[in-house]
Amino acid sequence: MSKLRSLDLDLDVIMLMGGSSVMVNALDLQSFILRARVLKLYRQALKIAHRAPPQARGELKQSIRQEMEKNSECKDKQKIRYLISEGLERIKQLDEMLDMQGH
Repeated sequence: MSKLRSLDLDLDVIMLMGGSSVMVNALDLQSFILRARVLKLYRQALKIAHRAPPQARGELKQSIRQEMEKNSECKDKQKIRYLISEGLERIKQLDEMLDMQGH
């Protein structure tokens, strides 16, 4: 049976399993909310990309994924907020462009 011992929400949680320890990363509330916003942005971007013409759809989805992966290691919360606002603006522009083209 595993024992769970939490030292602090801002610190890593150590789980003792069969005598060996495994580090589990615990998120504080602010990090949890930012992560949820990033995932929501990613889903919105993919949903809008699905409306693109079939010949452009794959490349668009790939570029969305590359952007997300490029910034996946960012830990600076202020930069993450900035990247979210930039992403929202970019998908808004893409959505408007697709609307004008009738897609």
